[in-house]
Amino acid sequence: MKRRRVLALVDERLKPPENPRQSELTTADWKMEYDVVATLTNLGHEVHTLGVGSDLGAIRDAVDERTPDVVFNLLEDFHGVPIYDQNVVSLLELLRVPYTGCNSRGLMLARDKAIAKMLLASHRIAVPDFAVFRIGRRLRRPARLRFPLIVKSLTKEGSVGIAQASVVSNDDELAERVRLVHERQKTHAIAEEYIDGRELYVGVVGNERLQVFPVWELHFSRLPEDAPRIATERVKWDPEYQKKVGVRTRAAKDLPTGVDGEISRLVKRVFRALYLNGYARIDLRLDANGKIFVLEANPNPQLAYGEDFAESAEHAGVSYPALLNRIVTLGLAWSPERTA
Repeated sequence: MKRRRVLALVDERLKPPENPRQSELTTADWKMEYDVVATLTNLGHEVHTLGVGSDLGAIRDAVDERTPDVVFNLLEDFHGVPIYDQNVVSLLELLRVPYTGCNSRGLMLARDKAIAKMLLASHRIAVPDFAVFRIGRRLRRPARLRFPLIVKSLTKEGSVGIAQASVVSNDDELAERVRLVHERQKTHAIAEEYIDGRELYVGVVGNERLQVFPVWELHFSRLPEDAPRIATERVKWDPEYQKKVGVRTRAAKDLPTGVDGEISRLVKRVFRALYLNGYARIDLRLDANGKIFVLEANPNPQLAYGEDFAESAEHAGVSYPALLNRIVTLGLAWSPERTA
């Protein structure tokens, strides 16, 4: 690939050091940012990393000064607010600079779990039944919404705030969990039907022509039998807990006949229904009857080397450097006017 000038946007708290210690490279909070920047540099690209705080002007100034061929967007929020990452992308679109990852409309639709579910349901895509419980309003569970339910932040990603206790079986537990989301996450809460079954993750890359990576599955080898098999915050981010309960993700095996193809077609429909582009991970549940439910779509998912998205790409024959080059190429080819 031609050598490019790349401006990498990262959270200012996650800007990797120039010469990190080897011992830091597997556990540091900035591992993804380091992996991406170091790999792009090793590929021959000229990479400048900008730590972004609460000043949009810094992005505009860096674009003016560096005149990048493409901005590699690694921001997951702005000023600590998850749904504001779409506004950063809107700025890049107004500045008419190419960028990697999802467009602003797709981010807006996917980040709000309720909006995404309503839109997918309108396309006759199966999603869990749900209700939103807003801060400052009286909690009333719709009669149609039956237990067990799982309670989450409406907008936060990465399983933030999700624990085994997030799966509730009565109105008192529901009220308590909603209260905790309101108080600790400072967001509205969503309670959705808990689908008992296999948890699957599917990576998708592309703009118009999409490539679907192999289906990945979350496994627990030492979790108690009566505990819900869910991706809690500890499951995702606590290495010691991962060892304790035997957390592992790997290519899904022994899927029912025809389900692989059904999933591939389904995730493409989800990707297009939510106006996504670039790359995304679609989270699914496969119940005991073989029915597939879409839990959520995650544009611009975790890109660290060795994580699910990169591992599934590797399984499909796409190496980590090739994956990042592909994402850069898609960013250079994308025109925001396509969503207008």
